[in-house]
Amino acid sequence: MMGSPAPFPWRSYLWALTAIALVALLPVLSVALSGGVAALAGCRLDEGNVHPCVILGIDWGGLLYGMGVMGWFMLVTVPLGGAAGLGWAVALLGHLAWHRWRR
Repeated sequence: MMGSPAPFPWRSYLWALTAIALVALLPVLSVALSGGVAALAGCRLDEGNVHPCVILGIDWGGLLYGMGVMGWFMLVTVPLGGAAGLGWAVALLGHLAWHRWRR
């Protein structure tokens, strides 16, 4: 006689989806954060040059520029995240079907 099957691992799938979304959207978050900090500090931020942005006596212009330019990585991370999300959905549906079949 077989025992009852193990419960479905929903948490594992949710953690995986969260990791996929975070990695895919990290460049977008970087741009949003750098733009928000620059706007609050009244600093100029663009992709052309590093502009000084002094906050609390420290020039953050180079860091904000780097964070803003990292937005270009979204041209790679968003499509790869979409592909990984599609793979995640296929794995989830396959696991659900297998789990249901075992019952």
